Amino acid sequence: MNDFPWLTIIVVLPILAGSFIFFLPQRGNKTIRWYTICVCILELLLTTYGFCYYFKFDDPLIQLAEDYQWIHFFDFDWRLGIDGLSIGPILLTGFITTLATLAAWPVTRDSRFFHFLMLAMYSGQIGLFSARDILLFFIMWELELIPVYLLLSMWGGKKRLYSATKFILYTAGSSIFLLIGVLGVGLYGSNQPTLNFETSANQSYPIALEIIFYIGFFIAFAVKLPILPLHTWLPDTHGEAHYSTCMLLAGILLKMGAYGLVRINMELLPHAHSLFSPFLVIVGTLQIIYAASTSPGQRNLKKRIAYSSVSHMGFIIIGIGSINDMGLNGVILQIISHGFIGAALFFLAGTSYDRIRLVYLDEMGGLAIPIPKIFTMFSILSMASLALPGMSGFVSELIVFFGIITSQKYLLMAKILITFVMAIGMILTPIYSLSMIRQMFYGYKLFSASNSYFFDSGPRELFISISILLPVISIGIYPDFIISLSVDKVEAILSKYFYR
Repeated sequence: MNDFPWLTIIVVLPILAGSFIFFLPQRGNKTIRWYTICVCILELLLTTYGFCYYFKFDDPLIQLAEDYQWIHFFDFDWRLGIDGLSIGPILLTGFITTLATLAAWPVTRDSRFFHFLMLAMYSGQIGLFSARDILLFFIMWELELIPVYLLLSMWGGKKRLYSATKFILYTAGSSIFLLIGVLGVGLYGSNQPTLNFETSANQSYPIALEIIFYIGFFIAFAVKLPILPLHTWLPDTHGEAHYSTCMLLAGILLKMGAYGLVRINMELLPHAHSLFSPFLVIVGTLQIIYAASTSPGQRNLKKRIAYSSVSHMGFIIIGIGSINDMGLNGVILQIISHGFIGAALFFLAGTSYDRIRLVYLDEMGGLAIPIPKIFTMFSILSMASLALPGMSGFVSELIVFFGIITSQKYLLMAKILITFVMAIGMILTPIYSLSMIRQMFYGYKLFSASNSYFFDSGPRELFISISILLPVISIGIYPDFIISLSVDKVEAILSKYFYR
């Protein structure tokens, strides 16, 4: 057990500091903005310092462990800890949240409440990725719902109430299955109920009961990831939310579903996962094709990007279903990669909307001339989204490809068919990405060189774009840094399976 409560401080600091926003002197929104940004930067620095000085990268076990008694009767403790699976998403959360807070600079209406909700989300996300208690995992999972609902319903677009209601119905409804799974795993197989992740990971269940647990957890994570056909809340939410909220949704919230599938379904329920893995591979393959085919038909810019996110999540599902060290390492790399790319695209879509006040692609055109900096960054990051070599998206998707090809679980013909269909999906990806760029920036349908009154990307916006672009290129050039964080943990997870 760690002597100094690093993780407790990291989890509690954002929401605790956020509550002090309401006591700040009312001197305009600038004070609130700078206070929130400083809290996010301090949180990121503390996280980075704690991990650099105390985390051993070659140790697959839980580190920085903290265990404080909470409710003794249920063995429900405040248990926190990190390993190679959680360190990447935690650092990603800190990085994206800090940039999303900076991106929210134009928000002036109810600024105190807005920034408090962002900091509350920050605590919930860090808490979920570092939770070692299954019930604490559920509480942090639920902590996300209220801030997202309020951010969407209060600062969204014209259909914000419809989208917010749809979001809460989907996610809160799926949380019922998560709670049932948590209670089932916690109460089964011991004279005294235990909610400890380590104890549950070493627990064996009858196969029928394990399948029931697996389905319950899977439904909850399938909504958040999302997985077909439980994805329909995502385009509506992204289409109406403020782009700073979209950055948090695409960059972090979707990754919570992927993290849950690996942390609970794959690590705690290996026999059921081995049975369901072919289903995951099939669904992931169909999801890539379906979302890539649906995206070009979306007139709304942010909805088109949202469907591209659904397509990229298909690679994560396939990697999880491969039950292979290369495939699972590709999943973790794709989580980090898409976290950066998805957040960047939604940010650039939002900054474009701030200038032209248009959301439909068929009403745009010719924007490359009046806003060349935004055009350049949008084009580069769209290339990263379509997996251009040298970018992080290419490496992560390629590793997932190799993972399914080298998996010993599937027959050769099945692997060939799966990779062929995945390749078709990757061919469709440039179609909607390049079409999106063409409709926005080329031609003279609405805008031309004479419309030079649009101001281009300012220093704040350029800083955010470059801050996201640099990791995308760095991971594309040297992905081994991210993979080295998780490789030992991946080996520990796969040691429970017969297929390697």
